Amino acid sequence: MTRCARMFRRFRDDEEGSIAVETLLIVPVIFWVYLTMFSIFDAYRHHSINQKAAYTIGDIISRETTPIDGSYMQGTRELLAYLTANEASKVAIRVTSVKYDAENDVYKRDWSHTQGWVPKLGNNEVSALRDDLPVLPHNERVMVVETFAKYEAPFNTGLSDREIHNFVFTRPRYAPRVLWSDG
Repeated sequence: MTRCARMFRRFRDDEEGSIAVETLLIVPVIFWVYLTMFSIFDAYRHHSINQKAAYTIGDIISRETTPIDGSYMQGTRELLAYLTANEASKVAIRVTSVKYDAENDVYKRDWSHTQGWVPKLGNNEVSALRDDLPVLPHNERVMVVETFAKYEAPFNTGLSDREIHNFVFTRPRYAPRVLWSDG
């Protein structure tokens, strides 16, 4: 056996200092796993907060008996920003009044208005939401509230920045429909 082979074998069998080496190898991995778990938990927390805010705004709008307008929509966007602890520039809201026509088996848009970067919904887009909307009696209406928020991951661990989108529908409570006022 050569001298080099004996030295290698002695180095391989030596256990002194192995804990320090293992610690140096595993601590960065444990730290990365901790940051990743924190980022994933934070993303779920933001999704939950945004969903609760969407339900709250949908409930508020469903209780309106007077027509809503642009300033009301601006207020709902500011409320969304407040409830989600975001800046107003990082959230958007779209509210659409949808009517079901049972004779033609089609959902129709009464009106749709937005605050933020999202476009209004047309009748074609409302028809495409058929699988997401509830089964309604003839001429029944629901208010569809969609909220959007830009999410930025707290750490760069592989979780990408994304847009959180929530879709909530609520039947008008105190009136047959919620009206829109252009004034």
